[in-house]
Amino acid sequence: MARVIILMMDSFGIGGAPDADRFGDAGADTFGHIADKFSGLHIPNLVRLGLVKAANAASGCHRELSDEGSAIDMPAKYGHCAEASIAKDTTSGHWELAGVTVTEPWGYFKPDYPSFPPALVDEICQKSGVSGILGNKAASGTVIIQELGEEHILSGKPICYTSADSCFQIAAHERYFGLERLYLLCEAAFEAVKPYHIGRVIARPFEGEKAGEFFRTKNRHDYSVKPPRPTLLDIAKAAGRKVAAIGKISDIYAGCGVTDKILASGLEELWNKTLEAMRLMPDGSLIFTNFVDFDMLYGHRRDTEGYARALEYFDSRLPEFAAEMRHDDVAFITADHGNDPTMSGSDHTREQIPVLMFGSGVEPENVGKRKTYADIGQTAAEILGLELLEGKSFWGKKR
Repeated sequence: MARVIILMMDSFGIGGAPDADRFGDAGADTFGHIADKFSGLHIPNLVRLGLVKAANAASGCHRELSDEGSAIDMPAKYGHCAEASIAKDTTSGHWELAGVTVTEPWGYFKPDYPSFPPALVDEICQKSGVSGILGNKAASGTVIIQELGEEHILSGKPICYTSADSCFQIAAHERYFGLERLYLLCEAAFEAVKPYHIGRVIARPFEGEKAGEFFRTKNRHDYSVKPPRPTLLDIAKAAGRKVAAIGKISDIYAGCGVTDKILASGLEELWNKTLEAMRLMPDGSLIFTNFVDFDMLYGHRRDTEGYARALEYFDSRLPEFAAEMRHDDVAFITADHGNDPTMSGSDHTREQIPVLMFGSGVEPENVGKRKTYADIGQTAAEILGLELLEGKSFWGKKR
């Protein structure tokens, strides 16, 4: 029985969203602009799998990258997907891919101080027992802990901030504030923000002793709204399949449909845990990994060179991945939205995403432009012998 492995390159858009203007993202093209800036970008395995062909079709541009040096020799389908959901955030992209399109708008907090309504802050403080909060604005999480980390340690007040996403983020020192106390605070905040239709409350623990030395740990935890109906993960679990959620996947789906939650952070560890899961998970499993560094470390920080180097590292691990694939395994490489590091600001960008699908039993094909990310989920469901609610499969083969 086939297994499906989804490698989610968080924020790896390929331009050409038909409604980009509506989001203020006209011309956004994460991959294309990175390739333009770094003419020596070396990602031969992704090129061999059809990335450049998919990106050129999505963006309407003509770029050429070489596949010389590729160590992958597997048939592949390639294409590009537009997003049907009305937002360009992590949750919307992941849910839509798994068969649940977001049709109701999320709530957002205003970016300038104070971002949060006083009544909300009072409620969170009262429920959690903290004496007040620091921050109360939109900010980069890595920047704000340097700005307020020392005051946080002295005062005991958590650092609360938001972003362009529908989120309420809370940073606190693991040792001085306490990790479990941070989680309890986030649980209280998650209940308090429900009337505001906020997608996630995110615990952002950090360590270090002084400004310039604070660093976030791997113990991040997202408290997410549950999908309004079953996703691919739920359907797979209900059918008795193993669902391995690697990285932040489990948090994004609020734990729904997950049988094996596998914590990992950083590209290297995420790859290592994915390969380990491929050795352990039985036939019929769904393995789903989110490679968050592309978005968190490079897209939001507008670090074009860092993004390019991360792409090259990701590409370098693909031959190992291919070597671990079983005969019936089918893999997808895709994304959840864009985050063009050459654009102004620090927000996600509305773009199309790549769909690269490969495995020994895949019939090579250009699957063209897909109207919704859900086509990926529907295809995965068909390969697994399951039924999903949304999307049109491009598998095109009876196993």
